[in-house]
Order: sequence, then structure tokens, then C-alpha cells
Amino acid sequence: MTALLDAGERLGRDELEALQLERLRATLRHAYENVGFYRAAFDKAGLRPEDCRTLADLSRFPFTVKADLRDNYPFGMFAVPEGRVRRIHASSGTTGRPTVVGYTERDLDTWADVVARSIRAAGGRPGHKAHVAYGYGLFTGGLGAHYGAERLGCTVIPASGGMTARQVQLIQDFRPEIIMITPSYMLTLLDEFERQGVDSRSTSLKVGIFGAEPWTEQMRGEIEDRFAIDAVDIYGLSEVMGPGVAQECVETKDGLHIWEDHFYPEVVDPFTGEVLPDGEEGELVFTSLTKEAMPVIRYRTRDLTRLLPGTARVFRRMEKVTGRSDDMVILRGVNLFPTQIEEIVLRTPGVAPHFQLRLTRQGRMDALTVRAEARAGASTAEREAAARSIAAAVKDGVGVSVEVEIVDPETLERSVGKIKRIVDLREAR
Repeated sequence: MTALLDAGERLGRDELEALQLERLRATLRHAYENVGFYRAAFDKAGLRPEDCRTLADLSRFPFTVKADLRDNYPFGMFAVPEGRVRRIHASSGTTGRPTVVGYTERDLDTWADVVARSIRAAGGRPGHKAHVAYGYGLFTGGLGAHYGAERLGCTVIPASGGMTARQVQLIQDFRPEIIMITPSYMLTLLDEFERQGVDSRSTSLKVGIFGAEPWTEQMRGEIEDRFAIDAVDIYGLSEVMGPGVAQECVETKDGLHIWEDHFYPEVVDPFTGEVLPDGEEGELVFTSLTKEAMPVIRYRTRDLTRLLPGTARVFRRMEKVTGRSDDMVILRGVNLFPTQIEEIVLRTPGVAPHFQLRLTRQGRMDALTVRAEARAGASTAEREAAARSIAAAVKDGVGVSVEVEIVDPETLERSVGKIKRIVDLREAR
């Protein structure tokens, strides 16, 4: 395995930290000199780039949040002339203006390199065929996976999302070894295999690389069992680069190794912003170390995780994201995350792994209804038992009472990108 690693993966910890500091200081200078937002933010904090003399000094610098990117829409966060930008991506903008990111030619090379590194860590090899079912377009998933797979030497099948029945046919006909896809859409594909009467365990697929949304160990078990593949996690976000910021290694499956030679991680208390020591759970924060077009300094991802020592690689690991600080539901004083409900749904007999949380207001009190799909063929008695089981497990495990509705198969809206688990109807009343 060592022979497959690139130069960055072979660094010792001391060498890595020296490289990080060199690149961090250069990034702070680049941002200060070329981005008005950062110049104003550093000046307000009474800081200059040269005040960062150690990696620990980064904690003195101000955070960047998504609202800052939206306030500087479209190109106010770019650190190079527009003529040097070779590609632009953007978020969906469903909650306001989209967040826009740009890439120079070197940025695109770096991105392809880290995604190629990720696919290799997941078990992909040159010559494999990669079925890319992430969405293409302004979303970074499809093109990020595409160019990384090509960089590794894979043959890319750019399936994108949608046309589920056709995707099942393509997998059978083209015989890819790798699939790159959101976990929720993978489960939709599995349902389609069953609907067509095709044994999903008989495909050519060897590894699935899943990203763009949180998923649990229970979902990993479901996918691996029903598809007879290795299911591994990839992490990224457009504001920092796109997919390929961190990757789970197939030989350990024990969290995602962050490619720390390009992205410097911190975990902070989501309320105070204080940097937490490795091993404590909090909000993940990233500073880019090699981006030219749009460097980001201490970007608050809102993803909740903790940092751990490296195992399969020298780079530190982040645990699978347990949820987002902005997706947390506070229900009658209890903090609740969709992934907690997912774990319960996935272990409940007679229920498919598709669910939605609906928040309403009953009088002065908030109420939560868990809507979960029944598996095909589940009897009325099995559905009623599943509803009782889920309600009891939520009460015992989370500490709140919820209503549970078991709905017919394929009733809930499917997603080919990031699944919307929470429907908040409290303001609609």
C-alpha cells in the first residue's frame, strides 16, 4: 500500500506541520492583500498576516461564515482577477443568495489531485470504471468526482442524478467497480434493483464512495449488506473546495482522514467559538492552505464532529459528521438531530430507510412527527408495530415524545442531491 501513496501522504507529522505553517502564512498574506473582506476583518481584529507565527496563532484570527460569502456575492471573495478564474461553482441558494466559489487552473489541478487521492484511499485503482451519480452543474459533486476519477486513471461514467431505472441498467451493462453517490440516492437505487427483480449483490461494484449528506453506521451496514460492497465516506463542501477535503480509508473505515496538507482543520465550541482539543466534539472549521482563487480563513462549516489521530494515514481523522449545528432541532428543551432518528428507523423491522421529520406547533408546544416508509409487502400489523417501536425508541433514546406515521412505499420525496430530512411547518400556520 505504501507504494501507492503520493508525496504528501508520506510526510512525517513534523514535516507536515512545518508545511502547514508555511502554507498557512502564505494564505493569510494572499487573502489580506487581495480580498477586501479579509483585509477589513483582520484590521478590525488588530491582526496582520505576520502575526501568525505558529499553527496555534490561527485561533486569534476571525471566522468566516456563509453569510460573509453571500454578502460578497458574486465575486467579492475572489483573490485573483476574474480573468484567471477557470471555473465557477455555486450552492443552490435555497435559503438566500447562492455562495459562489471560483477556481484557478492550479486550483482545479489541486482539486483533481485530492479527489484522486480520496478515490485511491477508498479502494479505487487506475483502470477501474467509476459511475458518478452526483449531480453535475453548479453543484461541486459531479464535476469534482469526475475530474478526480480521471486524474486517478479511471474510466468515468458521468451518469449524474435522476433517471433511476436507467442507472440500474447502466450499472449492469457498463460494469463499473466504483460508484460515487449520495447515500440516500444509493438506497433509492437499491429499491429500483429490487423493483426490477435484479440481485443487487451480483453487480460488478466493489466500492461505494458516499458524500454530500450525513449518514450513519446503520446505513453503511444496510448498503454493504444489500449491495455486497465496501461503503466509505467522502467529505467536502464547496466553500472549502468541493468533495475531496477528507476521505475514509477502505482498510480501516474508522473516520475520514483530512488531507491536512491542503486544508487545516479546527474544532470549536459552536456557541463560544473556543478551539477545542482533539477528541472533543464541536463544530468543524477549515482554513484552506493552497487555494488561489478563493482562499477561506477559519470557515465555519456547521458540521459537528471531532478530530482524532491518524491511523491509515499520518493525517488526522474526523469522525463521521453526526449532524449540523444549524440542523439541530430543539424540541421541548431537548436537542435532536436527524441522524439520531435515522439510526432508529434503520434498525426497525418492516420499515424502509426513507424518513422525514415534520415539525408543527400544537397550541403553544412544538410537536414532531416522524414519517417513515413501510417496506414493500409489510402488513398493517407490521406497520403498527413499527410505529410503536420507533416512538418508544425515540422516547427512550432521545428523551422526547413524537408521533410516528408509517406511510406507503415511495410516498416520501426522493433526493438525488442533499436530502431534506426536516420539514418545518411551524411558521406556515
